[in-house]
Parts: sequence; C-alpha cells; structure tokens
Amino acid sequence: MTTEPVYVPGHALLAGRTAVVTAAAGAGIGGATARRLLEEGADVLISDAHARRLKETRARLADEFGADRVTALACDVTDETQVGALFDFAAERHGRLDVVVNNAGLGGTADLADMSDEQWDRVLDVTLGGTFRCTRAALRRMRAAGSGGVIVNNASVIGWRAQKGQSHYAAAKAGVMALTRCAALEAAEYGVRVNAVAPSLAMHPHLVKVTTPELLAELTSREAYGRHAEPWEVANTIVFLASGYSSYLTGEVLSVSSQHA
Repeated sequence: MTTEPVYVPGHALLAGRTAVVTAAAGAGIGGATARRLLEEGADVLISDAHARRLKETRARLADEFGADRVTALACDVTDETQVGALFDFAAERHGRLDVVVNNAGLGGTADLADMSDEQWDRVLDVTLGGTFRCTRAALRRMRAAGSGGVIVNNASVIGWRAQKGQSHYAAAKAGVMALTRCAALEAAEYGVRVNAVAPSLAMHPHLVKVTTPELLAELTSREAYGRHAEPWEVANTIVFLASGYSSYLTGEVLSVSSQHA
C-alpha cells in the first residue's frame, strides 16, 4: 500500500532563530530544508557551490518569505577560505548563529576495483571533508558567542547498509556519522547540540540524473511504504532536530527511512 504524505504547516518552532544551510540551491533536501526553516520562522542564509542556481533559489524564497529573511552566499565546502567567509557573513548579517545544516555532499557509482584515487578523494572531500570544515567553523563561532546552537548533518542509511558501487560514498557518510557523535561530546560543554539525519531514498531531480531507472525502482521496492520520500519529509526531521523539541538529543543519527527491517 502506498501512502501519500501530507505537508505539515509551520508552527513557529524556530521563530527568532537564524540558520545556515549548505547545498541549498534547487529542489533537493537542502532547498526543502531552507523552505521548512523559513516556514518555522527562522531567518536563513542559503549557500551552494552553484552560483546561478543559488541566485534563482534565493529569489524564489525571497519573493515568498521576504527579502530580509533570506540571504545567499556561494560557497565551495572544499575551500576553507570560502567556508570561513560563509560563517563570517552569517554572523555579520544576522548577528548570531543558531542553526547550521550541513547538507553538502557528492555521490557517484563505481566498483572499488575500478575506482580512481580522484573519484575517491572528490567524494570524501566534499561529503566528509565539507561537513568537517563547516562543523568546525560553526563550533568555533558558537563557542565564542556562548549562546549555544544546533548543528544538523546530512548522513545516509548507506553509512550503515552496504550497496554495490558505493564504497566511497558509504565511507564518507559513515564518517559523517562518527564525526557527528564525537563533535557532539565536545560541543556539549558549551551548549551546542550536534545530530544527523540518515535518509534512505529522497527523490529529487539531481538524483534522477545520476541514477538509473532500474536502480531507483529497486531502491523504491525496499521501502515499506512503496514509495520514495519527498525531500521535505527529510527536512521535517531536520527541523525537529533544530528545534527545542529535541533539546535532550545530541550525538544521534536519526534514520529517515521506511525500509523494511
């Protein structure tokens, strides 16, 4: 039986907060998260390595939620200088940093025996290295501010479950999970919570471009609901982790999945 999801309206869970979301351009999880944060009352700085798509996304969100609530700055998360500039801009623009969503990641498909060093390094640098750089930048500023904060990282169920052709991506996402747990213990002493989500299959245009229809059908068949997740369904869990409803959660990785047990 296929269940159709019902979009839940905002409830001002993040009113008065400021948030940064990486890889937020387009129709994927990052874009959905930026929208959900705005619907919950937060002011949002969106970032992405694709400047044109970022500009278009910001314009759409600004038209809907107001130009003063949505800002944008291009950032390549593999570049420490750009990461530093992003978080400096967030502090200067909003005066505070409450929520950071590290969504940037890069996938690909290649059997390990045929994988090049370049393929391995690129996926690890964006997906794990980018999360490391952004988490470090956020923690430094949150620690200095002394007002707490929340960081939510985007992992994947593939960090737990094996899938052919995904050694680099699985290793990176498992690393994001481990980074999340360790960072959470370090950040607890200054009131910062660090958690992660682990989606299974959230459908969006980029995924369709890089995945065969056969594999998408196979992955969908594993879901108990008989369908993929909508990106905003993953964003709902991110909003929960960013809000006061998860005040006692840190170092956790929440699976956003209906896969069979």
